[in-house]
Amino acid sequence: MSTKEKTVMKDQDNHHGHHDEHGHGHHHDHPHNNETILSKYIFSQDHKVISRQFLITAIIMAVIAMGMSTLFRLQLAWPQEKFWIINALLGDKWGHEGVMSPDMYLALVTIHGTIMVFFVLTGGLSGTFSNLLIPYQVGARDMASGFLNMLSYWFFFVSSCVMVASFFVESGPASAGWTVYPPLSALPQAIPGSGTGMTLWLVSMSLFVISALLGGLNYIITVLNLRTKGMSMLRLPLTIWAFLITAILGVLSFPVLFGAVLLLIFDRSLGTSFYLSDIYIGGHPMPQVGGNPILFQHLFWFLGHPEVYIVLLPALGMISEIISVNSRKPIFGYKAMVVSMLAIGFLSFIVWGHHMFVTGMNPFLGSVFVFTTLLIAIPSAVKAFNYITTLWRGNIRFTPAMLCAIAGVSTFVTGGVTGIILADSALDIQQHDNMFVVAHFHIVMGLSAILGMFAGVYHWFPKLFLRMMNNKLGYLHFWLTFACAYGVFFPQHFLGLAGVPRRYYSNTAFPMFDNLVDINIFVTYSAIIGAFAQFIFVINFFYSMFRGPRAVANPWGSNTLEWTNGVQTIHGNWSGALPEVHRWAYDYSKPGEQEDFIPQTVPLKTGESEGDQWHPN
Repeated sequence: MSTKEKTVMKDQDNHHGHHDEHGHGHHHDHPHNNETILSKYIFSQDHKVISRQFLITAIIMAVIAMGMSTLFRLQLAWPQEKFWIINALLGDKWGHEGVMSPDMYLALVTIHGTIMVFFVLTGGLSGTFSNLLIPYQVGARDMASGFLNMLSYWFFFVSSCVMVASFFVESGPASAGWTVYPPLSALPQAIPGSGTGMTLWLVSMSLFVISALLGGLNYIITVLNLRTKGMSMLRLPLTIWAFLITAILGVLSFPVLFGAVLLLIFDRSLGTSFYLSDIYIGGHPMPQVGGNPILFQHLFWFLGHPEVYIVLLPALGMISEIISVNSRKPIFGYKAMVVSMLAIGFLSFIVWGHHMFVTGMNPFLGSVFVFTTLLIAIPSAVKAFNYITTLWRGNIRFTPAMLCAIAGVSTFVTGGVTGIILADSALDIQQHDNMFVVAHFHIVMGLSAILGMFAGVYHWFPKLFLRMMNNKLGYLHFWLTFACAYGVFFPQHFLGLAGVPRRYYSNTAFPMFDNLVDINIFVTYSAIIGAFAQFIFVINFFYSMFRGPRAVANPWGSNTLEWTNGVQTIHGNWSGALPEVHRWAYDYSKPGEQEDFIPQTVPLKTGESEGDQWHPN
């Protein structure tokens, strides 16, 4: 290396004086030889290790939630049958002679929803990829606060343990649905699932909110303050924009859930009446008066709808990156994508009332929420069209990550179309609390986010573990998952249109649903096959972690900064100076260039313009 090059590298690091002065500059000066197993792998403050911790914890929680859904699908398909596995897993109290009890059915539905929404699609998705990619892609040594980052994970871990532990209390886990509406959740004596299990649910969610806030604040500060030289906001990859907006949504909305949970704990334990009034149990009046259970719904859904985009935006951001990289084209409409995400983030705070059309709200207020909900379809459609336009005439590589990303766009569109139906209060009132709603949010939120998460794991596995996953197993996992996912959720639209309610233990009491039993059986078979397909992913993941082929420095030919530090996972990310950014992240197939990608660290040539210069051959 020439003396001039060394001087330039030194100047780049000097630009980050504010960064390095706060404890990051020493990372590349000498290795951390004094680290113990505890400080390196368990209580690590390295964003890459914390990312792996979030991911592996989320995989374990997803397997637990998937097992629950398989059990209650057995109950829905064959409500009169006995299954040895139900007795083996739930015991005689909850699965006597292989028949699931109604209380346990509702508990499984409740905890399955809670784990998937919060512990897999929020903590697992943002915790994994915000931690992994934000420091890498903005060119930082680590997060702004490694200590807060570590605390964020351990609050998440303890929260996960408390949620799972609720299955081992005598009265059973929480059984008020994942939305835990009072008065059912506010009266410990109402049903067995309103007792200790419900208390543990509330404690778990309080810990989870603390984790989300610690992580979110860290992500925001890192993106705003620790960008490397040349990394302007409009040179950020769309992944970072998505993580930033997601973190802002979380910081603004999770405290409201914390307040709702705290008031519910007060009503349960301290005799207050925030949500309770005029309640009779066994013919005897309860002393609480003056409360209103609708207040809880307002507080819950004020978080609950931003939560949909807290789940979706990280997945959509990663899908943007993966589609661009594997189409060998610049992302279409970069600024439009940024603006659409900002618009989605803003609008997500003024649509929560569409969950509450049947609560007796003023029809005029309902019409306002109809308008704002339909409005949010516009930036969502911008994103969908831009994905499709990026794919158009691209030199597409169908890697497992790319297939998952395209499938994520498919489910985002499919679920979004049914969202337009549910946005209209006159139509939503007819479909409220039936299987149509279940189908809608599982496709638009659940499947899109899960497929985005799979895409992210397949694509960034080389940065996580320096190895490659098995492509053949990846293809098998994708096709089985994609087919079974639509096999599970698409038929549920027709169940809902026929009037089948959600959360019912059995529909045998309603003769009008007898001819729909075959649909439930088909859905359950799809769910069982889909559940087994996930073990292909789990085997591929853990085998490749230790025995997969060694990754090369930039296996996908990508432009972003995480691929510029070689095949290594050192503390501090870059062994030398921090990289300097000269261009945006999407210079693929640029006319006149020998390579079909130009990393962000390559300086612009004389007369070269920055931005979308791609044109079809």
